[in-house]
Amino acid sequence: MSTVDAGLDELARHLERVFPGQVRREVPFSELTTYRLGGPAAVLVRAGTAEDLAILARALPAGVPVLVVGRGSNLVVADEGFAGVAVLLDGELAAFRVEGTTVRAGGGLALPVLARRSAGAGLAGLEFFVGIPGSVGGAVRMNAGGHGRETVEVLRRAWLADLAGDGQLEERASGDLGLGYRRSNVRPSQVVVAAEFDAAPDDPAACEARIDDVVRWRRANQPGGSNAGSVFTNPPGDSAGRLIDACGLKGLAVGGVRVSERHANFFQAEPGARAADVVALVAEVTRRVEAETGVRLVPELRRVGFAGQPGARPGAPPAWAGEEAA
Repeated sequence: MSTVDAGLDELARHLERVFPGQVRREVPFSELTTYRLGGPAAVLVRAGTAEDLAILARALPAGVPVLVVGRGSNLVVADEGFAGVAVLLDGELAAFRVEGTTVRAGGGLALPVLARRSAGAGLAGLEFFVGIPGSVGGAVRMNAGGHGRETVEVLRRAWLADLAGDGQLEERASGDLGLGYRRSNVRPSQVVVAAEFDAAPDDPAACEARIDDVVRWRRANQPGGSNAGSVFTNPPGDSAGRLIDACGLKGLAVGGVRVSERHANFFQAEPGARAADVVALVAEVTRRVEAETGVRLVPELRRVGFAGQPGARPGAPPAWAGEEAA
């Protein structure tokens, strides 16, 4: 057993005493991500309260890699896995509450659930979230968007807890989060514990009709199955999907992963696919699009456990060919 693995084994035993019934070891990321692939998380902790996060922060030795998984809808985890502590949010950290025209949601709440519960409460403005298969925390971290709207337009404030610090809650106004196109200033070690959104009163039936419109559009234009949504960010003034399609790359496959025939900026993973297949396909699509159009596409996917990153295991490859893991 390596020194790293021995240290994680000792840490896991300690966390099992602190969080009885909430800790698992060597959990495959195929259970935790929408791609349904990737190696194991050395330690998985399920946190249900803000106090759990504070206790976890105090229990983690300095330098131990930590990953907040969310819904796993934007992650590609190396086949070698993640030599660190993965954190899932549930219980109070996935709660939903309405106060007037303000919606407060836990960081672990699924965005489609946020959209539907808000609509059912007669609150408009959050319907676009039904088409984004992520979590509230992920939406804040990445300024998630779709159907012409972004999180920054409806977010009032968020509460963060830093697992590399003392884990205490820090309140941040939306304007203090550095929100831009698929980015924020939320650090990897920070957990989005909860967020507040502004909504407007409306007839629940009208809200639910808009939800249905988004769902119908998504079913007609985006693939189902095992994917992680958009693979690349859109270049200024253009669409990554349009560029990939124009280069004739729909259906291009590497191993068990292929460019979707329905939407070229989605990659579909078949049973038995590997993270290495995703990496190779991202690299090949990037190369071909740049060669034909002069545009270098930028991956939107979050890479975990690859060479040069915290939590990388021995033998883990770089994230994308020709690009240093970030």
